[in-house]
Amino acid sequence: MGPINMNSMIKYDFTGRVTIVTGAGGGMGKEIANMILDAGGSVILIDVKSEPEDLNGTSNQRYYCQGDLTDEEFVDSSINAGAERFGRIDFLANVAGVLWFDKDKSLLDMDLEIWDQVFNINLKSMVHTARAAVPHMKKTGGGAMVHFSTIQCLRGDPVPQDAYSTAKAGVGALSRSLAMQLAADNIRSNAIYPGLTLTPLQDRWDTEDKVTDVGTHIPLGRVGSPQELASAAVFLLSDGASYITGIDLVVDGGLLLK
Repeated sequence: MGPINMNSMIKYDFTGRVTIVTGAGGGMGKEIANMILDAGGSVILIDVKSEPEDLNGTSNQRYYCQGDLTDEEFVDSSINAGAERFGRIDFLANVAGVLWFDKDKSLLDMDLEIWDQVFNINLKSMVHTARAAVPHMKKTGGGAMVHFSTIQCLRGDPVPQDAYSTAKAGVGALSRSLAMQLAADNIRSNAIYPGLTLTPLQDRWDTEDKVTDVGTHIPLGRVGSPQELASAAVFLLSDGASYITGIDLVVDGGLLLK
């Protein structure tokens, strides 16, 4: 069976709501932003990359901030400026991250400066965004967050990327802690654990044959699409998930079954 028809997916209404999306310059982050823009929402898009040309919605719905998510001052100023522009903040999607195949390896061998850089980008950046966003969510009477981890942190790997997988394990702990701390404020927090997904991070799959071959290792028989991961994230942010908080949602085509 091929990828599902995304046009038949659940329809959402984010009119009057404002979402922060990190990693919005491409891949899953861009797809999350586009789904929310299509649903009438406004989005504060943050990425170190320049603004994509294929964003949906209108310029009035978008506020793009290009910069470094490890820079706490940049994150604070971007989120506060977005809140001033749109009048509120309701949701946060922490999607940004790096996957450095050439530098991130076994902790026994790797340069520990690389370890620190990966942690700052893949985990501490989420601390920055949550600290900046939560006060705005409290003002509106609630909100929701979704944080992207990986199934890689749930299993070992014969070709280790120890900084990546360990930082991503921390994402789940961060999400659950926020869920407990903020439940009384009606702010939900959940984590998504993607499996093998065709995003710009996976530039090693540079031919259709390689993508097909990788898919043979997955029970559903194919690599996931950014749209499928975005759909899971948007559901967790939406009112349809209003009684869901503190969960770890695996979206991997069944790979962990193996």
